[in-house]
Amino acid sequence: MASPIIPSFDTLPRGAFIRASRLVQNPKTGIPAPLPFSEPTLWRKVKAGTFPKPSKLSEKVTAWNVGEVRDWLQAQGVTA
Repeated sequence: MASPIIPSFDTLPRGAFIRASRLVQNPKTGIPAPLPFSEPTLWRKVKAGTFPKPSKLSEKVTAWNVGEVRDWLQAQGVTA
């Protein structure tokens, strides 16, 4: 059975949601990610109010709005 193809951040619609594991760098996987920092740094930035807050999609699923992340990246001068 073939593994599902996961769309890249650049192809997701603005209204889509993306989980932390797809947003941040993970040296173990080598998969490119739009944010140039680790997941702990992501959560520190959220807590400090310097990164958009995520949405709670269900009891165990937290994700960020793609459009808000793109806006943040653009404001920082970072290209995804």
